[in-house]
Amino acid sequence: MWSGPPQPDEGLQVSWRNVGSCKGHRESPGGLVEACTAEEAQGEESPAAAQLVVSRLRSSSMEIREKGSEFLKEELHKAQKELKLKDEECERLCRVREQLEQELEELTASLFEEAHKMVREANVKQAAAEKQLKEAWGKIDMLQAEVTALKTLVITSTPASPNRELHPQLLSPTKAGPRKGHSRHKSTSSSFCPVVCPTAGRIPTPDKEGKEVDTALFAEFQAWRASPTLDKTCPFLERVYREDVGPCLDFTMQELSALVRAAVEDNTLTIEPVASQTVPTVKMAAVDCGSTNTCALSGLARTCRHRIRLGDSESHYYISPCSRARITAVCNFFTYTRYIQQGLVRQDVEPMFWEIMRLRKEMSLAKLGFFSQEA
Repeated sequence: MWSGPPQPDEGLQVSWRNVGSCKGHRESPGGLVEACTAEEAQGEESPAAAQLVVSRLRSSSMEIREKGSEFLKEELHKAQKELKLKDEECERLCRVREQLEQELEELTASLFEEAHKMVREANVKQAAAEKQLKEAWGKIDMLQAEVTALKTLVITSTPASPNRELHPQLLSPTKAGPRKGHSRHKSTSSSFCPVVCPTAGRIPTPDKEGKEVDTALFAEFQAWRASPTLDKTCPFLERVYREDVGPCLDFTMQELSALVRAAVEDNTLTIEPVASQTVPTVKMAAVDCGSTNTCALSGLARTCRHRIRLGDSESHYYISPCSRARITAVCNFFTYTRYIQQGLVRQDVEPMFWEIMRLRKEMSLAKLGFFSQEA
């Protein structure tokens, strides 16, 4: 079979009669040379042999074309397949890029929004802090002035030589004179001075009054004075609560009594004189506590010249002079103990002890019903 390159059909349609004349010029390859030699030997051309040769050549050419076509189709298929894969990869990368761009935009927007939010919050906090700082400076100035005044009053007051301004009940009736009106009193440590509720009649001065130190009470007070605290479980305050504070604040209206006691302990009780204008009434149980003729604590019909307010509540309760004397006696005791705890009292242990005893005495007298008419 001829394995050379395919030749066009025109080159095969030659006159075999002229082949003999080209013998001396060139030599034909393969079967063509053999055919020419056979023709020269026979002297004339065989048409059947020529057609056979042509058929073989055409068959060989068709096979080569088919093989080449199959090879090219395979290469084309491979190329198309690779191109399709690359297109899919490009589409995937484009989707990834679009997704990343979208996420980047969302992240950028979120960051800007968060940054603006943080700036706004910082500005609000800064404004609030500046406001609180101004208020704090104002309170500090006020407290410093009050502390200076309190130190002046407390330091100069001892049982042996009490301060007449701090204890106005020690003034003689002729010098004291009647007091007009009543100032607002709040049971807080920032009050200018404690409200003193003197007992009925004139109290003898300490130098004319017989007294003797109770060693057990003095030992408890010394232990408390070494580490002042308002914890009612310590022996000193536990005794005072049991013997004085509890009975003094034990009123008929138990529910309101508990609220008053808690407010005194928390330093949030306010005592006000009754104003001339009408105020909203507050009722406790079946007693009209909003009436100026009925005491909200005792439930008795009494002329109420003062009212109390508990904490930040807007409700007021009218109280009688006796109830006010009992409350102020307890407030005076707590105020003095807070002064000691805060280091405002610069005295020896014994004068402080006698001042505590005097305050306890006032609570006992108020509990028994003794109070000044000015109360």
